Amino acid sequence: MGNRGMEDLIPLINKLQDAFSSIGQSCNLDLPQIAVVGGQSAGKSSVLENFVGRDFLPRGSGIVTRRPLILQLVNSKAEYAEFLHCKGRKFVDFDEVRLEIEAETDRLTGSNKGISPIPINLRVYSPNVLNLTLIDLPGMTKVAVGDQPVDIEHQIRDMLLQFITKESCLILAVTPANTDLANSDALKIAKEVDPQGLRTIGVITKLDLMDEGTDARDILENKLLPLRRGYIGVVNRSQKDIDGKKDIRAALAAERKFFLSHPAYRHIAERMGTPLLQKTLNQQLTNHIRDTLPGLRSKLQSQLLSLEKEVDEYKNFRPDDPARKTKALLQMVQQFGVDFEKCIEGSGDQVDTSNLSGGAKINRIFHERFPFELVKMEFDEKELRKEISYAIKNIHGVRTGLFTPDLAFEAIVKKQIIKLKEPCLKCIDLVIQELINTVRQCTNKLGSYPRLREETERIVTTYIRERDSKTKDQVLLLIDIELSYINTNHEDFIGFANAQQRTAANATKKRVMPNQVIRRGWLTINISIMKGGSKDYWFVLTAESLSWYKDEEEKEKKYMLPLDNLKLRDVEKGFMSSKHVFAIFNTEQRNVYKDLRQIELACDTQEDVDSWKASFLRAGVYPEKDQTEIKNTMTPGDTVSMDPQLERQVETIRNLVDSYIGIVNKSIRDLMPKTIMHLMINSAKDFIHSELLAYLYNAGDQGSLMEESAEQAQRRDEMLRMYHALKEALVIIGDISTTTVSTPVPPPVDDTWMVKDPRMNLNIFKYENSTVLYFQ
Repeated sequence: MGNRGMEDLIPLINKLQDAFSSIGQSCNLDLPQIAVVGGQSAGKSSVLENFVGRDFLPRGSGIVTRRPLILQLVNSKAEYAEFLHCKGRKFVDFDEVRLEIEAETDRLTGSNKGISPIPINLRVYSPNVLNLTLIDLPGMTKVAVGDQPVDIEHQIRDMLLQFITKESCLILAVTPANTDLANSDALKIAKEVDPQGLRTIGVITKLDLMDEGTDARDILENKLLPLRRGYIGVVNRSQKDIDGKKDIRAALAAERKFFLSHPAYRHIAERMGTPLLQKTLNQQLTNHIRDTLPGLRSKLQSQLLSLEKEVDEYKNFRPDDPARKTKALLQMVQQFGVDFEKCIEGSGDQVDTSNLSGGAKINRIFHERFPFELVKMEFDEKELRKEISYAIKNIHGVRTGLFTPDLAFEAIVKKQIIKLKEPCLKCIDLVIQELINTVRQCTNKLGSYPRLREETERIVTTYIRERDSKTKDQVLLLIDIELSYINTNHEDFIGFANAQQRTAANATKKRVMPNQVIRRGWLTINISIMKGGSKDYWFVLTAESLSWYKDEEEKEKKYMLPLDNLKLRDVEKGFMSSKHVFAIFNTEQRNVYKDLRQIELACDTQEDVDSWKASFLRAGVYPEKDQTEIKNTMTPGDTVSMDPQLERQVETIRNLVDSYIGIVNKSIRDLMPKTIMHLMINSAKDFIHSELLAYLYNAGDQGSLMEESAEQAQRRDEMLRMYHALKEALVIIGDISTTTVSTPVPPPVDDTWMVKDPRMNLNIFKYENSTVLYFQ
């Protein structure tokens, strides 16, 4: 080998495997190893038993190896075995080893021949072995038997690929000589992941079972179907030998005699046999480890550096230290305050690009949801005109009035102002819910201390609820102030003269705006499957039309819908649909799109629906009035037409009410966000910064508040174990001398015997003037 350091390389990798397996972590390190692959009954298990010189692997028909077996062979004076899952127990009887493998396999996979990718770790100490680490994998199969899943072939293939696709893994491809080598499952899958043959070692078993007059000489001489690392032939015990308990030492002697006496193999007998295979694997694995050590060292160092900062907090950690608890409490409360303020006020650092923050959601409530709620209650035209006519008639009494009574205007205006209370209170409730959600989001960082998190959330939420009633009282006071004095001298109020001049058409006419773009975005048009099914389009809403395009490039327009006589309608979410839906329809019962009276538009969230509705409001498309409400409030007198004079008076007051309510709405829309910000949001921020800590001290014992969660303690322990395992691994690697020149990888060989056909999903094997197609 050259020096003692090189001989220690395989035990080094064993130590690394144990270091990470013992803490239940792989650390994302691909440690160098040898994976044994082959078809069922190819002789993989017999090869491994010959290495050890003992019968210790389960045997039988069908799939016997159902979990990966990581077999670590360690040269030692004593002979015994150890399992990683049975720490401290030494198995001297190898029949017990077999039973333990079977029991541990059944524990995870059951007894129905199922498979599992979770490995069993077995270490065998013996004077008869060389240091070697192999992974015995399930044999590849084509047909499910018994209770096996029908896709067992793909399950096994996927498991094999998990191991052999790693560049750090050497592949021991085992193929029986009494089958067609061109159809070898092992060589095929090895070629897929290692097309250059840098990691594949061929093993030919059952040479003694070949038909009389045939031999594998050309294969073993690497002339036929050559591999870069070549082939080694072995002769295992037959089933009769195994049943008869033939000693493995005797079997190795018989193997040696077979190669020396066979006319086709005697000239290469020194390059054949189980002892040479074991020695070759030892050398090649050692060289492979040596080649991968620099990359392994740098990966370990980068992982160690990534843990350094976090581990620094834990190195001198004492859970019951009162000074530590006080410091942690102060830091946690301070950080909670900072996080809460960032969520509300916004922040340029660490911007979340996947979800809206609490502050952004509250902004949408202020400027999209609240205006929408105001407009929803505003446009009940028929009901409003009926109320105005009743007010005029009741003020005049038995007399016929000559003039339009201003008392009717005041009565109707006050009734409309009172209706503002409901959307205002609803706006406050929505803001409170978002504030509480923000508090919960910010307390997630206190998860290490469950009691602290619970108390913080309770105290702040209780304070917000207290501010809720004060804020609502103030908003109701604002509305009462509006009710207390109807200011008809307001500069924006149109007055009686202007109101009388306006016609009904002008009163209800939509405000003319230039054809500016109000909103762009993706929406789904819900159409039945019979008419083409639902599709996503890029929508553009302007002041005059709604257009949709194939995509956001806006080159291929699908349709343009004028906004005249359109209204919005809520639609219940479908049973199987996860999207939220609203609809657009024509008030004159005309088709909106093709032969559809309404088109349903779907969004991913209710927030998107509300936002689109607010955009439609800006374009003058309003929600419909609930028709059942209209029917329930109608009386027989509603159908009687009014006299022309009363109609003019109703129209005048209608225009006055419209003008004055517009002024009030404008004022309320401006004052509501300011009131909520001052009395609730800013107050909550001040409370968190100045009073939360005092409330926490009053809530209970500081020690119980700062008790760690079990998950945090476990995470700290795991991180420390990982940190020490990485440090230990770097120390182990640092002790190894890798200055010895190892055997280079053999030069490339002609591997055109396996050519991938790009036209079909198959491989073509060419040998002895014939062609075999192998379908994947």
